[in-house]
This record gives sequence, structure tokens and C-alpha cells, in this order.
Amino acid sequence: MAAVSPYLFYFTVYSFLGWVLEGSYNLYSAGTFRKEGFLKGPFKPMYGCAPLLLLTGQDIGLPFPIFLMLALIIPSAVEFVSGWLLKGIFRKQWWDYSGMPYQLQGHICLKFSLYWWGLSIACIYGLQPLVHFLYLQVERVWTPVIPLALLLFSADLLWTIRTRRRGLRELDPREQLELGEG
Repeated sequence: MAAVSPYLFYFTVYSFLGWVLEGSYNLYSAGTFRKEGFLKGPFKPMYGCAPLLLLTGQDIGLPFPIFLMLALIIPSAVEFVSGWLLKGIFRKQWWDYSGMPYQLQGHICLKFSLYWWGLSIACIYGLQPLVHFLYLQVERVWTPVIPLALLLFSADLLWTIRTRRRGLRELDPREQLELGEG
């Protein structure tokens, strides 16, 4: 568990910061901080996954040009797979880039891929040293809290899946036909 502990901490911090980032962007663009996400709690797991994958690439000592390329590809791949899975499972698209140029199935587009690329570089080289320092400061407290954090995240995930699946079953028959369920 000791080897996993910092990565669970990073995932939690970056998932929370992703929620803050999306809320801030929504406040700027739509006038309200609250934007519906997949989970009910203040976490966006996509924002936790991409940095962990990039940190893994950094840990194995990839050459810098390769790492820069991965910093563009990984966040876009995480966003695409997340959007594709969410739409396939819950029949809902939480974001839609279909009106933007150079997009793929509305899940990713070049403009936001470039944003994620810049944020990934800033995250790994600017923010990660601070997050790692924070981890070192709270490690003694964090390690015993891990089971509680995992329990809370799992409860949020299970509750969200249950309520969203129930919402699909409560569709009227016309909506079920449109979705291919009738």
C-alpha cells in the first residue's frame, strides 16, 4: 500500500482540482460554478487519470520529446475514452465538441486537446512538485485515511451509477425507442 499511497493522493488531488477547473470555466462561460458532472461529489476522475499516466511516463524515464507528445495524446485519449464510455453506458454526453473544428465524435477536439496539452505540461512540471511536497507533509495522516477516501469515492461512484441507471429506466417509451431500448 505504501507504493500506491502517493498515487492515490495525486489522483484525489488532481480529480478535485479538475472539479475546481471545470467549475471555474463554467463560471466564466455560463455564469454558474456548478456544472453537472458524472459523479455527485467534487471530483472529476478524468483529471486524476491523465496526470497519473503522465507521471508513469516520467517515472520510466521517457525522452523529453516523447513525453511532450504523450502530454498531448494521453489527456485527449482519457477524455475520448471517458466520453465514449459515459455515452455508451448512460446514453448521455456530458460535453460536446461536435460544433468545433477538428473534433472526433464530439468527445475531443483539437482546441481543447491543445489546452489539455498545455495544462499537462504545467501540471507535471509546475504543479506536481508542489503536490508531491504536500503529500510528504500529510503522508502520516493520508496513509490511514486511504480506506475512508476509497470508501467515499466508491460510495459516490456506486450511488451515481445507481441513480443514473434508474433515470434511464424512467424514460418515457418514446425516449426509449429513440435510444433503441424499446
